Amino acid sequence: MQLKKMPRRKRLSAGRAPLILFLCQMISALDVPLDPKLLEDLVQPPTITQQSPKDYIIDPRENIVIQCEAKGKPPPSFSWTRNGTHFDIDKDPLVTMKPGSGTLTINIMSEGKAETYEGVYQCTARNERGAAISNNIVVRPSRSPLWTKEKLEPIILRNGQSLILPCRPPLGLPPPIIFWMDNSFQRLPQSERVSQGLNGDLYFSNVLPEDTREDYICYARFNHTQTIQQKQPISVKVISAKSNRERPPTFLTPEGNASHKEELRGNVLSLECIAEGLPTPIIYWIKEDGTLPINRTFYRNFKKTLQIIQVSEADSGNYQCIAKNPLGAIHHTISVTVKAAPYWIMAPQNLVLSPGEDGRLTCGANGSPKPRISWLLNGVPVEIAPDDPSRKIDGDTIIFSNVQERSSAVYQCNASNEYGYLLANAFVNVLAEPPRILTSANTLYQVIADRPALLDCAFFGSPLPTIEWFKGAKGSALREDIYVLHENGTLEIPVAQKDSTGTYTCVARNKLGMAKNEVHLEIKDATRIIKQPEYAVMQRGGTVSFECKVKHDHTLIPTITWLKDNGELPNDGRFTVDKDHLVVADVRDDDGGTYTCVANTTLDNVSASAVLSVVAPTPTPAPIYDVPNPPFDLELTDQLDKSVQLSWTPGSDNNSPITKFIIEYEDAMHEAGLWHLQTEVSGMQTTAQLKLSPYVNYSFRVMAVNSLGRSLPSEASEQYLTKAAEPDTNPTAVEGLGSEPDNLVITWKPLNGFESNGPGLQYKVSWRQKDGDDEWTSVVVANVSKYIVSGTPTFVPYLIKVQALNDVGFAPEPAVVMGHSGEDLPMVAPGNVHVNVVNSTLAEVHWDPVPLKSIRGHLQGYRIYYWKAQSSSKRNRRHLEKKILTFQGSKTHGMLPGLEPFSHYTLNVRVVNGKGEGPASPDRVFNTPEGVPSAPSSLKIVNPTLDSLTLEWDPPSRPNGILTEYTLKYQPINSTHELGPLVDLKIPANKTRWTLKNLNFSTRYKFYFYAQTAAGSGSQITEEAVTAVDEGKTAGIPPPDVGAGKAMASRQVDIATQGWFIGLMCAVALLILILLIVCFIRRNKGGKYPVKEKEDAHADPEIQPMKEDDGTFGEYSDAEDHKPLKKGSRTPSDRTVKKEDSDDSLVDYGEGVNGQFNEDGSFIGQYSGKKEKEPAEGNESSEAPSPVNAMNSFV
Repeated sequence: MQLKKMPRRKRLSAGRAPLILFLCQMISALDVPLDPKLLEDLVQPPTITQQSPKDYIIDPRENIVIQCEAKGKPPPSFSWTRNGTHFDIDKDPLVTMKPGSGTLTINIMSEGKAETYEGVYQCTARNERGAAISNNIVVRPSRSPLWTKEKLEPIILRNGQSLILPCRPPLGLPPPIIFWMDNSFQRLPQSERVSQGLNGDLYFSNVLPEDTREDYICYARFNHTQTIQQKQPISVKVISAKSNRERPPTFLTPEGNASHKEELRGNVLSLECIAEGLPTPIIYWIKEDGTLPINRTFYRNFKKTLQIIQVSEADSGNYQCIAKNPLGAIHHTISVTVKAAPYWIMAPQNLVLSPGEDGRLTCGANGSPKPRISWLLNGVPVEIAPDDPSRKIDGDTIIFSNVQERSSAVYQCNASNEYGYLLANAFVNVLAEPPRILTSANTLYQVIADRPALLDCAFFGSPLPTIEWFKGAKGSALREDIYVLHENGTLEIPVAQKDSTGTYTCVARNKLGMAKNEVHLEIKDATRIIKQPEYAVMQRGGTVSFECKVKHDHTLIPTITWLKDNGELPNDGRFTVDKDHLVVADVRDDDGGTYTCVANTTLDNVSASAVLSVVAPTPTPAPIYDVPNPPFDLELTDQLDKSVQLSWTPGSDNNSPITKFIIEYEDAMHEAGLWHLQTEVSGMQTTAQLKLSPYVNYSFRVMAVNSLGRSLPSEASEQYLTKAAEPDTNPTAVEGLGSEPDNLVITWKPLNGFESNGPGLQYKVSWRQKDGDDEWTSVVVANVSKYIVSGTPTFVPYLIKVQALNDVGFAPEPAVVMGHSGEDLPMVAPGNVHVNVVNSTLAEVHWDPVPLKSIRGHLQGYRIYYWKAQSSSKRNRRHLEKKILTFQGSKTHGMLPGLEPFSHYTLNVRVVNGKGEGPASPDRVFNTPEGVPSAPSSLKIVNPTLDSLTLEWDPPSRPNGILTEYTLKYQPINSTHELGPLVDLKIPANKTRWTLKNLNFSTRYKFYFYAQTAAGSGSQITEEAVTAVDEGKTAGIPPPDVGAGKAMASRQVDIATQGWFIGLMCAVALLILILLIVCFIRRNKGGKYPVKEKEDAHADPEIQPMKEDDGTFGEYSDAEDHKPLKKGSRTPSDRTVKKEDSDDSLVDYGEGVNGQFNEDGSFIGQYSGKKEKEPAEGNESSEAPSPVNAMNSFV
């Protein structure tokens, strides 16, 4: 049975058939459930669970205990080797083995010496399934030898000279800690001038008279044995000199201009430079061709020592120390080489297989130099172990195929180089076990409504069982929509409802049998507070009441608790609590605060709060209030791996009680200078137990808060560096997208320094094809955010996971996401393309979809290229710009709007994916039918005479077909702006000029002119003109009225010499003058002549407004506003009418050139082609009123 890590969860939908939920669970030695009933008969090879360290230094004054613990079934037996040979513990009365364990105890307290048992020990734990071995445990007793007695002569030197006091401590195990003190056991002061070197010697850059003393004593402390040895005192006498000659720096240590330093990966690199000179030199450090790592670099001993923690191969290089004083500078180069003892990239993991299955053990290790990998079988080199046909060794991997029960064994992987070794045990356990369900039968689960419900089904079996869930009696159907499965067999109902109540059955099956278990689920109503306490203001000495009413499930019994400022109520008889109320009598100032009602049941809890403000009954002089003073005297105690206790002393509250303390932390290793919130505690506390994260260099500070605000921060506490641990989380935002057709680019958001939990942050990137049977392919990469898998098939779904790891271990198993390898251009064009012309401006295109396999990417849609290639009316070929419309998704038809009538179009269709377009389909040609023409481009009236007018025009700019004729309609306008009879005249299409004769003299005419094709009449253009005045016969006499179908053809008698006529003309002239003044005033105010009202009152069916679609005429309006010239308006001074463009634009359909469509093929956005204005809106004149016009209006 090959064990695979399955997705963390998956969702299944309920259907008509019974809901069957399948789950795969990863099983390994560490994951075999330790259920007592299961372990009674489940065989398992030995596993070492505890052992002494590889380098084991013991205290010679105590008994020697060498640990070796292991588990297995049957329980393993233990044996030991010492210095490579069997260690017979039965023959040594001082050696005993702990029962049921391999731990040795050597009793040297009564007799014997520790040195006798010095050596290399190895433990073997064995049962019928194999043998596991421990590391080689090197046992050595600690040593703290005395100093060699020597006679030390007094040292006499002049003021300003340099001096080195040697220490030369005796060699101990482990090496001692060196420090210098005097006879009074007081540490000697050190500075930039006087300091202790890494070798323990005391260096003076230059001596001063105050350095004179007789008790320079070097002490060596041996921590393992808790002993301190001291060297003979050294006497130093400094003689004052009259003049001290200053000198440039020289190095006391190291010697020469260059030296070499070698360090192991993960250790602390310590580089030292101590210089002498006068004045005292200052030391600087740089790294040649690089920068010092900010978060791992520390300076010690007044910058004379450079330390880099958690050193790695990247820290190799040349480091330069510079000593400088005013007289000069010198430098020393230290060449650093970082080597690495073996470390795990992927330690071998235990395998649990069923007979006939395949598997593999992989031993991934690295180091500098590259470690050598060797395999052992049950503690014996695999080369001399019995042959097994199911086993094949390939370097750092053992491949198993068709295993049988005899293949069970414990394999050891040894990775070693000159700097150390790694040893790991991993067993192969071949089991044939029927399914077992470990969850207790008839377990009752109670859950609050609208919350998740988790029903457990822990299981075990080999081969791996499948899990099936049923609700109610087996075979009944579930009606819920979505369920979530977890890898341990748990069924999750994300939002449990009342109808989720019932009995659920979990069934586990494999080829050896079946097991099932029933659990029960009850859904309860949530607890609610229906009447919350309210804010209150109370004078001192008064009584205040807070109300809190709770509604809950009738089967649950709530308990009501009142809190004050998140703590218990004061133990005071003034506070009384009944069923729904809290009453505070004789209110005092310290009663002010936040009161919280908490309702708890066995399944949930709710709370509500209100604030009580206490005020004085009578005005009193107010004290001076301010924010608190900052806390001080911070101290760290109880320092553990993941917690520490912080204590502090509060500052003055400045007459406003401290309500809380805010604790912040700084991570000097990862984010120096940035402070983050750690926690908040009550204002009554002065200590806090703080939870810590691994591999963080913590400093803490505290701020006090009262009602006026927060204090300034306290001084920072001492620093505390926590131990490293494996990462807690994995990278987020994992994606897999191909940048090329043959690759898969896996990207993720890396962990930050705080989340790494330790040095050596790396990522294990794994991938495999989603629909294939391939195993996961994995690679470990550095702290980057991208990995490119090359040589992948084009656009294939992949399962991807990225797991964080560091030098300590791996993060939890990551979630699996799905990605795709790179896309390529589609290979096939859409087929069966045909066009259906809907009307003169709209066509519908259909095509067959392209096969999904040929798309080779995410289907974006289909794209139609179309262009107008020829004008059918002019028969001249023009190659216009191609237009493009894109239809999203898998649509197989679409509409082409905005086409030009009577035109020749060509189109093709292409499929589009994320990479681009595929090949074009064969071109399809179609023609649009004729449409109605646009309005004539211009209309001018020239050569006016007494009884004729000549019209000149330009043809329509868009005939949209073959013009058949022009239609001219005109009618006279009398002095009261009433329209006369309408004359309809047809003009051949080849004409651009026409003369109208037999018109009335001095008469205004309105003209309506439009073109026609076989499809109908086009848009009209309008114009007005006046025939010439017969000045010889009608001087001063208004022209005859023409209206209501009657013509005044009679000539008037000359009465200009009549007196009554002269008086009448004077009155008319005066009236015209007054009306002109009123006209101008109304014009300036935006008024208009009441023309439209008259036309409405004398409406004639033959002269109704003309619309663009039916060719009828609009109203006549003599507008006086200076508005922009519109279609159908009176002509400007050059008597020429310009036509506005009304071309339809694809932009009006939502996407312009690449117009988008809804899934049904309709446009996104309303088609909004421009239309010409109606005559009632467009006949307004742009001319300024003239006396002639005014005369015509009033005669």
